[in-house]
Amino acid sequence: MITIIKNADIYAPEPLGIKQVVILEDRIEGIYDDINIPENFIEIKVVDAEGKILVPGFIDNHVHILGGGGEGGFKTRTPELSLSKITTAGITTVVGCLGTDDVCRDIRALVAKANALEEEGISTYIYTGSYEIPVKSLTGSPKGDLMMVSKAIGVGEIALSDHRSSQPTYEQFVNTVAQARVGGLLSGKAGVVNVHLGDGATMMEYLFTMISKTEIPATQVLPTHINRIDSLFEMGIEYTKAGGFIDLTTSSEPNFLEPGEVKASKGLKLLLDAGVPIERITFSSDGNGSMPLFDKDKKFLGLGICSVETLFREVRDAVLEENIPLGEALKVITSNAAEILKLKAKGSIEKGKDADLVLLDKATLNIHSVMAKGVFHIENNKVIVKGTFE
Repeated sequence: MITIIKNADIYAPEPLGIKQVVILEDRIEGIYDDINIPENFIEIKVVDAEGKILVPGFIDNHVHILGGGGEGGFKTRTPELSLSKITTAGITTVVGCLGTDDVCRDIRALVAKANALEEEGISTYIYTGSYEIPVKSLTGSPKGDLMMVSKAIGVGEIALSDHRSSQPTYEQFVNTVAQARVGGLLSGKAGVVNVHLGDGATMMEYLFTMISKTEIPATQVLPTHINRIDSLFEMGIEYTKAGGFIDLTTSSEPNFLEPGEVKASKGLKLLLDAGVPIERITFSSDGNGSMPLFDKDKKFLGLGICSVETLFREVRDAVLEENIPLGEALKVITSNAAEILKLKAKGSIEKGKDADLVLLDKATLNIHSVMAKGVFHIENNKVIVKGTFE
């Protein structure tokens, strides 16, 4: 099947202007200034995207596709994530992870869920492990999982500076990162360690010690929830100066931010104003993870559920409210994530890349259509269901 998207204003994520994109099966065949389309050729689907912006499919690098364990007991467990929730958010690639609960939810179940979503048409990967060190793995080690489990591209989310973490020593932490690095090198994968940062006193201490006292580069670790509190946010700026990436979590209640919490779109503006290169920043949603609320004594007060819909919401707000150019803002959920995760076929609109594409209404920047691997899952704002159980 050949699909031609014509008259689209392309942000690849860099602005390319009005172009015609030819898609052959699941890949981008080429990008053209003009193209002659044969009439009455039944094997060609033509989509007129006049008045639309075409952008790369979004990469969400931290998603609880199995749901998360609720910190308020079994009744607060969050549900699994459905395909339509992901695709209506413009997301075409997800990296699944576990969180606090690695007993009732484990790596086998995570791999199974990732495989199910892949069969439904999007691209999926996982982090092996959970909050805990030593890492609970399938093969007996993080290095083994990276080498032998095709879906595993990193380790995480390892919890630090949090009352819910396993309180690992620095030596345990850095050994885990070392295993992930070697496993990644041997398997040709990123081997990134996704680190959940809480609001504890140690903050990013282990990460700065690692880059000052070992040969492991800062890019081996992707710290997330950097925008949780302003003091952690400031440390994140220093981490980028040391060569690292930082990840801002988009799931929040904009009208009820926690003390010191920085909304992701505003955080992006503050980072750029502080001189942080846009290429050092990613966003993730923490989708379907639990959003527990604790009091000053760490007593559980209530629970919300993180949403994948916030991923593009915050990029859109960065453009419309913070005046960040669209081509720049898009990088935090496209090309930047593809680079750190070594997803070479993802993150940009180029010849030979996967046909993961999103059409936006130019006037509003609302999502209009979503294509994953050459197949429309959302078209003209309607979900296309193909043999699923949703």
